[in-house]
Amino acid sequence: MSLHNHYYYDQETCEFTPIEYNKAEQIIYNLSVWILTGVVLSGLGIIFLTNYVGTPAELALQAENEVLYNQLESTKQSIIDMDNKLQSIAATDNEVYRSVLGLEHISEDERLAGTGGALTNTEFDVYNQSTAELLRWTNSKLSNLERRVSIQKLSFEELKEAYNSNKEKLHHIPAIKPTQGILLSSFGMRDHPVLGYPRMHAAADFRADIGSSVYATADGVVTYIGLRGTLGRIVVIDHGYGYKTLYAHLSSVPKDVKKGTEVKRGSLIAYSGNSGLTEGPHLHYEIHFNNKKVNPTYYMFADVSPEEYLYFKEIAEANTKSMD
Repeated sequence: MSLHNHYYYDQETCEFTPIEYNKAEQIIYNLSVWILTGVVLSGLGIIFLTNYVGTPAELALQAENEVLYNQLESTKQSIIDMDNKLQSIAATDNEVYRSVLGLEHISEDERLAGTGGALTNTEFDVYNQSTAELLRWTNSKLSNLERRVSIQKLSFEELKEAYNSNKEKLHHIPAIKPTQGILLSSFGMRDHPVLGYPRMHAAADFRADIGSSVYATADGVVTYIGLRGTLGRIVVIDHGYGYKTLYAHLSSVPKDVKKGTEVKRGSLIAYSGNSGLTEGPHLHYEIHFNNKKVNPTYYMFADVSPEEYLYFKEIAEANTKSMD
């Protein structure tokens, strides 16, 4: 930058005369201008960053808050998954364990443990709206889950006490799968594969090749072995306490299993087959309680994990076709 563009007015000559600077003065002037310009621009930059972007500490805090918010969102999904699993456990508790042991079902209102109402955690109001809402939801949901888990724990204690008081009876209640194959179709209205129209299928169909082992699902006495209409060859066991089981489409029965034979849970009673009116080899399994057919999927709790039970339940609800 040059200083030759500075002038003064000479009254004697009536002219503008340029001011001459020496080298040192010119250097000092240029440095002063650059320094002043730098200071002004730096100040403006600091003002902009502070007002519109934030200080380094604020930027770091903002990044940390974003990470924490994303973690809370991830935790929210985990809480939702946990809630769904707890609902499944509660349903199994009512439908299977409490039904089999003759205990009253725990109502949905009791299990929800006072769920509902506005989220009034005012201590979260200091945060922005989205964060405050997420924190309130998480806090409320975790509190509710804690109460519901406590209720489920008390229910299991009640089930344990009922089991210990009714061990003899429980030996006579169907409680295992009658064969090793997976569930193919369950209780309810199903399309018949041969007749071609829907009808009540009051049984559970299990995958079973011809000759697969069939087991008694509870202690009892064999009351019938023979042929019965579209069911083909069947075995009927009376377990007492109002329970009977029927095993159909069999291929054969062991020689030592006859009418009047006493069997234990897990005893070999027959071999699966394809007798009667069927789409293919499988085992048709019925449970009767007080002369009324009931859903067998509610009575497979002794040798089925909770995961397997939920899987069987999904199959039962999704499959609209039976094997017989």
